[in-house]
Amino acid sequence: MKTIKLKPKKEESILRHHPWVFSGAIASLPDDLEEGETVRVEAADGRILGIGHYQIGSIAVRLLQFGEGALPDDFFNRRLESAYQLRKALGLIRDDNNCYRLVHGEGDFLPGLVIDIYGDTAVLQAHSPGMHYERMNIARALTELPEAMIRNVYYKSETTLPYKARLDPQNDYLIGKFDGNIAIENGLRFNIDWLRGQKTGFFVDQRENRALLERFAKGRKVLNMFCYTGGFSVYAMRGGALQVDSVDSSAKAAALTDANIELNFPGDSRHKTYAVDAFKFLGEMEKDSYDLIILDPPAFAKHRSALKNGLIGYRKLNAKAFEKIKSGGILFTFSCSQVVTREMFRLAVFTAAAQSGRKVRILHQLTQPADHPVDISHPEGEYLKGLVLYVE
Repeated sequence: MKTIKLKPKKEESILRHHPWVFSGAIASLPDDLEEGETVRVEAADGRILGIGHYQIGSIAVRLLQFGEGALPDDFFNRRLESAYQLRKALGLIRDDNNCYRLVHGEGDFLPGLVIDIYGDTAVLQAHSPGMHYERMNIARALTELPEAMIRNVYYKSETTLPYKARLDPQNDYLIGKFDGNIAIENGLRFNIDWLRGQKTGFFVDQRENRALLERFAKGRKVLNMFCYTGGFSVYAMRGGALQVDSVDSSAKAAALTDANIELNFPGDSRHKTYAVDAFKFLGEMEKDSYDLIILDPPAFAKHRSALKNGLIGYRKLNAKAFEKIKSGGILFTFSCSQVVTREMFRLAVFTAAAQSGRKVRILHQLTQPADHPVDISHPEGEYLKGLVLYVE
C-alpha cells in the first residue's frame, strides 16, 4: 500500500477523527499514485494516522479507518452490518416502512458512499473514485446482510462522481434486476424512480418532517411547492387536508406526484397538480388562497461560489410565501444546501419575515432524520435544515 506523507503539524484534525485530508496538508505523494487507490496516511514524524481513498481535488483522502491497523478483508460487511443494526434499533425497518437510508457517507464511517433501501432494492451512489472501484464488493456485502433480504443493487453514480476522474460510470444493476418500484413509508405507498429520478429516486431525508406536516394538515388548504414525488402532498391528504395543490416545474415530477396520489387516494378530488415555475406560481396566485405552504426547493447554493445568490433566492422565496399565506397559516420552509449554515438560513427567512411585515413565530426547528446521522467529528455532514412557522 502506498503512503501519503503530511506536512508538520497537519495531523491534528485526523487525531480528532475528522475523516478528510485536504490537499494543502500533504507534503508528498508517490509518483505512481492513481486516483481511487487505497493509501496509508503518515504524519511528518512517521506515525501512521489511518487508511483511506485518494482522489484529486481539495479533499485528497477520505479516511476509512484511523490508526495503524490494516483494513480487514470483511471491512464492508462489518460497516454495513453496523449501519443496518442502527436502522433496526431506530425502528425504521417495519412492515409499514421499508425505505430508509442505510449508509450516509461519513455519518456511517463510509465517506464517499450513499445507500438508500427501497424494499428489496438497494440504490448505491459513489461520491468518490475509491467507492466507485469498490462498488462490486459493496454490492456483494449488501446481499450478504443476514436480515436485510436485499436482492437487487442498482448503481447510480453518473452525476455524483467527480467528472475530472474520467471514470465514465454507467447507471445499471450490479446485482439483480428491476422487479417493481413501490416502496412503503409510514404506511403510505410511493412509486420510486431510481432509474431516472433525482438523487436515488426519493428524498428519504424528509420522512419525519412529512409525518410532522400530516399533524398540521387537517382542515387546511395546502400548497406543496417543488413537490417532486409529492411526498408532502400524500401525507397532507392522509392528514385530512381540505385541498392540496402540488407545484413543480418538471412535468415528469408532476406526473409522478399524480401517480403517488392515485396510488394512495384513488379518485380523490382534493388534489391538483401544476407543472409551472414555482416563483411564477407564487407571484400570480391570490393572497389567502392557502393556510399551509411547503417550500422544499432544490439546493439554491451547491457550492460556496453560489452562496450569496443562494441566500438571496431563499429570502425572495420565503418573502413571497409570507406575503401570500393566509393569517393563521403554517409555513414549512427548508434548505438542503450544505454550504448554507443553519444560522444563514434562519437569517434569510427572518429577513423575509421582517420585509413582509407579518408576525411570525417558530413552532419547530427541523433537520435530517436519524438514518442520516452526523459523525460528531464531521459537522459538515449536517445539511438539511428547516423551520415550521406560524404566520399571523
